[in-house]
Amino acid sequence: MLKPITINIDDIYVPADRRKELDPKKVETAAEEILEESEEQPIMVRKGKGRYVLTRGIHRLEARKALGEDTIQVFIVGAKLH
Repeated sequence: MLKPITINIDDIYVPADRRKELDPKKVETAAEEILEESEEQPIMVRKGKGRYVLTRGIHRLEARKALGEDTIQVFIVGAKLH
């Protein structure tokens, strides 16, 4: 079972293909849910070269940034094997 950890948002790199998925309406909805303190699923990142790379959770990440947060809960997952 994965355990969530807290990391600095500035340590997360968002690949270009994840940025293409970004929907401002979904970011706004995610921010509202965070403010309402509903239970939030941690985002998923993998370890990269000296940083974390986002794999899932672009809208929750951007919502936290919009709210001025410095940290976020994450699950660290392995890289995809091709």
